[in-house]
Amino acid sequence: MSTKSHLIAPSVLAADFAKLYDDIIMVNKSEADWFHIDIMDGVFVPNISFGFPVMQAIAKHATKPLDVHLMIVDPDRYLQVCKDSGADIITVHYEACTHLHRTLAAIKELGCKAGVALNPHTPVALLKDVLADLDLVCLMSVNPGFGGQKFIPNTYAKVQELRAMAQGVNDGLLIEIDGGVTTANAAQLLKAGADVLVAGSFVFNAADPLETVKTLKDIDIALAKI
Repeated sequence: MSTKSHLIAPSVLAADFAKLYDDIIMVNKSEADWFHIDIMDGVFVPNISFGFPVMQAIAKHATKPLDVHLMIVDPDRYLQVCKDSGADIITVHYEACTHLHRTLAAIKELGCKAGVALNPHTPVALLKDVLADLDLVCLMSVNPGFGGQKFIPNTYAKVQELRAMAQGVNDGLLIEIDGGVTTANAAQLLKAGADVLVAGSFVFNAADPLETVKTLKDIDIALAKI
């Protein structure tokens, strides 16, 4: 497992859109490392989130990197506008990319970090042939499309398997967990080999979001059991 400090990426999908500016400033002030931005098209997933104009508005005020998760069909069409809208990391779904290697190369040509997301049913072994080309793998620990879902426990085993796959091939790979992350499972995920925790409802619906982010950031993996 990597010895570097883990990262926290609050998911803006769970923010209060009526006071989005305030929530962006809150994340800026918090100990969070990234903004997690979900772009959904209502086709690849059964929901529509927000588009690039909203992302551009977020980017104007965000002081931390934008980790953009494209839950859309044919993501290649939108890579340039995604970059132009402020993306630092662009993650596409394995299930949505016919020519994944080409898509990853296009993301890197734009100067962004390249990530791949896997749905809960998708084996990590399918990434073997592109593993060396990745900066990040986002393991969906819920079925993508809606916030507030229950964490899928099989995620722990997938994290361990992916971390083992990456050893000696891509030791700098970041493993991100997206869906149902709370203080109840964060330590176990980190001990399994995760690096980045995406938290939406758990942060934005908390009585004290700043303290909640701090608690996630201060997780002690020594207390976890696998």
